Amino acid sequence: MKLFSCSHCGNTVYFDNAICERCGHQLGFLPGPARLVSLVEDGGLWSSPAIAEDAFVFCANAAHGACNWLVPAELDGDIYCLACRHNETIPDISDPANLGRWQTIERAKKRLFYSLIRLDLPLHTRNEDPDHGLAFRFLADNADAPQRVMTGHDNGIITIALAEADDAEREYRRTSMNEPYRTLLGHFRHEIAHHFWDLLVAGRDVLPLFRTLFGDERVDYAEALRIYYARGAPQGWSQTHISAYATAHPWEDFAETFAHYLHIVDTVEMAAAFGIRPRPGTGDQNLAIPSVHFDPYLETDMQRIVDNWVPLASLLNNLNRAMGQADAYPFILTSGVIEKLAFINALVHRHRA
Repeated sequence: MKLFSCSHCGNTVYFDNAICERCGHQLGFLPGPARLVSLVEDGGLWSSPAIAEDAFVFCANAAHGACNWLVPAELDGDIYCLACRHNETIPDISDPANLGRWQTIERAKKRLFYSLIRLDLPLHTRNEDPDHGLAFRFLADNADAPQRVMTGHDNGIITIALAEADDAEREYRRTSMNEPYRTLLGHFRHEIAHHFWDLLVAGRDVLPLFRTLFGDERVDYAEALRIYYARGAPQGWSQTHISAYATAHPWEDFAETFAHYLHIVDTVEMAAAFGIRPRPGTGDQNLAIPSVHFDPYLETDMQRIVDNWVPLASLLNNLNRAMGQADAYPFILTSGVIEKLAFINALVHRHRA
């Protein structure tokens, strides 16, 4: 993620902002160039001094406080932005509680789409690709239904339980499932990985290498999950997998690793935007890195990204501990995990090429 500046007054503004707090201009995000621009209105259309001669309208979901993305005015009839057009089902937003949770979900989803667009990954809707298009269902639990809504992926359709937007409920689920980390953005990044496994790995020439690194996905999925929940992760799992859940099945290993790839790349970009340069007073060169002078979204060398990430993660964790908070990144990158991350980085850049 980047830092942005108001094109009217130069004030630093952030990805989620809708208004510049210094000059009061409306802000809108342009997904193509990945720019947050300040705007002026003229007859219901918006323009920016940063984008000459172009006119925009806001995504229809801006009316609900759920989006600050722009749509070119020339796309007459296309009322949703590149992210919101993938929404298949949203909750009943006449309920204020549902509206608030949906707004929270949309903020996390926009960060996901920022990364996917920066990586130039395929983002077809179900209308464009009925078989493999991407769609989201944000569902609230029904008191009359026997089971809770479960977050998951099914052939391009990603379901997110609305309850996950409630901090207390999400923390309850995290502790009850003995997870070190559980966030809305993490859910999005994990579930989208299953979608891209279908698009970029299944039936393609990279499948043999995938099986070498992650295992044979032809192992019965339901049975593998049953065994995992009955027995837990095998001893020594942390040497080969990014998380305990990644040991459940090769698909889950890929999804967990893909999610961490997005965590790492996006956070390194944010650190670069702030000019963060860890130089510990102990003189430990293992925790010292120069300022980041490369774009992690374009970097083909995963080791270079990791070399910047490891000391940055240590800095983040210790800052959190100083505030009495849990570690921001409670994971260890072993050589085996880094090899899997490199596979995903190569996979992404191969598609871009």
